[in-house]
Amino acid sequence: MSHPRVDTGPASSARPFQADETGGARRPFLRGGRVTPALLALVAGVMAAAAQPPWGLLPGLVGYGVMFRLVDAAAGRRPYRSAFSRGWLFGFAYFMVSLMWIAEPFQVDAREQGWMAPMADPVMSAFLALFWGAASAAYRALAGRGVARALLFAAALAGAEWLRGHLLTGFPWDLPGETWKAGTAMSQAASVVGAYGLTWITLAIVCLLALEGEGRRGRIGAVLAVTTGLGLYGFGAARLAAIPTAPRAGAPVVRIVQPDVQQASKYDAAMFGDIVERYVSLTGRKTGRRPDVVVWPEGAIPAAFEDYLAPGAWPRAAIAGALQPGQTLILGGYRFATDRQGRSITFNSLAALRPDPAGDLTVEAVYDKYRLVPFGEFMPLDGVASMIGLKQMVHVGDGFSHGPPPRPMRLAGLPLVQPLICYEALYPGFTRAGRLASGARAAWIVNISNDAWFGTASGPRQHVNMAAYRAIEEGLPMVRATPTGVSAIIDAAGRIVPGESLGERAIGIIDGALPPALPPTPYDTLGDAAFFAMLALSLAGARWPRLRRATP
Repeated sequence: MSHPRVDTGPASSARPFQADETGGARRPFLRGGRVTPALLALVAGVMAAAAQPPWGLLPGLVGYGVMFRLVDAAAGRRPYRSAFSRGWLFGFAYFMVSLMWIAEPFQVDAREQGWMAPMADPVMSAFLALFWGAASAAYRALAGRGVARALLFAAALAGAEWLRGHLLTGFPWDLPGETWKAGTAMSQAASVVGAYGLTWITLAIVCLLALEGEGRRGRIGAVLAVTTGLGLYGFGAARLAAIPTAPRAGAPVVRIVQPDVQQASKYDAAMFGDIVERYVSLTGRKTGRRPDVVVWPEGAIPAAFEDYLAPGAWPRAAIAGALQPGQTLILGGYRFATDRQGRSITFNSLAALRPDPAGDLTVEAVYDKYRLVPFGEFMPLDGVASMIGLKQMVHVGDGFSHGPPPRPMRLAGLPLVQPLICYEALYPGFTRAGRLASGARAAWIVNISNDAWFGTASGPRQHVNMAAYRAIEEGLPMVRATPTGVSAIIDAAGRIVPGESLGERAIGIIDGALPPALPPTPYDTLGDAAFFAMLALSLAGARWPRLRRATP
């Protein structure tokens, strides 16, 4: 027996029942109109953000389920517009909380850029939320009424996150799949499906649970969600138990130097000598272990390589004197070059130096950063930004130039290493791309970063968690150096090695053996293929009933 379609009108979001596309009434969700969908979307966004590190309030994941139900309830004369606005409000609140640190970089040069600090978080959040609003509208256009619609919503939002991580070089900060603390059992699925695939799984579990109260659909959703969650945990626990924690005999010993150099001090010429001295004294500190490689952070010394490493420069001599024969120093800085048109360009770079028998330094290798921070290290759509005055307003100038695509670096006496400079550690598949380009798989990852820009807010701890996911995906250990924290040695399962980390504002060194690499992971082999298969299956599952009805 057919039922007439329920027209809830433009104010349906505040009425007690939601209508599905076939006219059947779903469980009441917004009872009595006391809580408006807009307010509920904002609260749900805050909840989801609170589940992310460093807060780790995992019950906040329920926020994604609330978002799903809000978007699912969008009806009336303009359902797609309503769905977009609810998704956008959720995303705006989510990014406002998770990116609250983004005002910190503008306070470094407060005299010139401090006026932009109050606007940074709202403007960035409003822009990023467009992806979530678009995903919500796309879901509403395609959704059916069965259990599969929960998977379709997960696919729509996960697909939007993939786009957020790629358009205009991307900004994949705080993916929903990276809510789980790296190194825990739930995070290990990233070794198979990557962070984007884990985003789909995480959202699917929550949205299936959100079907509660829909009778048989709700029971099926609960069974699927619980089964998937238990399977995820079981896989991760078994993987962690099988991964050795002890380093192999003869593994290189790594020293990470963290001097607690604040970003503002790098602009004070009077601090230059003190900064060099901090790095040199920590590098030459005598302990019971002789490091094979010493790692300094991104932009360690506030000068161009050509200046402080020039022949005869006192910093060059001081650095050479701090190193022992056979050691390698990996450090970050910037360097100048000339492009094919003869124009001067600047690279954000990583260099590997070794002392030679004469007591001087030899440059062994250089890596130029490939993924640059939009609006921070370069200006997207440079010509347009210059015309409207945006480039001058944010003081980017000509910025840095992109280096060549990533490739592993060969260093004497050390296993093959893939460099990641700061922001590059956000990108799933970055190290895999280096393997595909070079034909050789790295044995470890070195991530140098300048988290002094983030202050002591949530940014540094979020950053180290996301960076550790790259270790899980590739099955490779990571050595991470920052000037102010969090610096750490991370094993191939994304776990920070006990006792081998330094938090914010700590001064010191980390000496530890490099953890072993694992065999290539499924993600290292297949990349995001499994993720795209999830999206395709979600779409097919949601559309199948309609296609079946349309078949003669």
